[in-house]
Amino acid sequence: MDFLTLPERSSKPRESGITHVLDKGLGPTQISDFIDTAREYVDIVKLGWGTAVVTPNLEEKIRRYQGAGIPVCFGGTLFEVALRQNKLEEFVAAAKGFGMECIEVSDGTIDIPTEDKLALIKRLSKEFRVLSEVGSKDDTVVIAPNKWVEMIERELEAGAWKVVTEGRESGSVGIYQSSGEVKAGLMDEIVQRVDPSRLLFEAPIKSQQVWFVKHFGTNVNLGNIPPEEVISVETIRLGVRGDTLLDFH
Repeated sequence: MDFLTLPERSSKPRESGITHVLDKGLGPTQISDFIDTAREYVDIVKLGWGTAVVTPNLEEKIRRYQGAGIPVCFGGTLFEVALRQNKLEEFVAAAKGFGMECIEVSDGTIDIPTEDKLALIKRLSKEFRVLSEVGSKDDTVVIAPNKWVEMIERELEAGAWKVVTEGRESGSVGIYQSSGEVKAGLMDEIVQRVDPSRLLFEAPIKSQQVWFVKHFGTNVNLGNIPPEEVISVETIRLGVRGDTLLDFH
């Protein structure tokens, strides 16, 4: 299909145009099929929340992803559990033991004092690419736009590789209304101060993926993409799906 003129996509290893995938429990055979189809479009796989704890074939899963050149990280919820149990050192040792390049620093459920979180990011960024998450998983928590910006800027300054804007698997909290609609005003406030390439927008729903591609272009960073939606996301990025065709062609 190289006779078509398509938007220019960044190439791996990418700093922008990242597709971050949420693995909620794929088995090794499913992973092999997924890799055969989508490996060129996948930049990071997150083992969702605490699924790593109950996955009997964890080492085999991680080995298959890494063997295809796809970095893997634990979910942020697992980080929060480890921190709450004072087992951070064991958690970090496990991440190193599995050869993980990335680590997520999250406070979406537990409360971590700001200075403590920044210190964790600073420390871990010396050994990992840190994905620090901003925003709450509690839909009753409202964070003012200027507070979002302040937290993002400080976490980037502390050494975060990318700051993840909370959307959860449901796509109904954080940067989204309960209906799943993007909080456009909040996004405008954030990107006035922060380069979108430094952000990873959790966007599990097609309408959200389309919104971010339309607003920030082909090489926007998208997170929490379901494995079965990776090919769909790539077509949205390239304008070969009706939702973005007129934006790119």
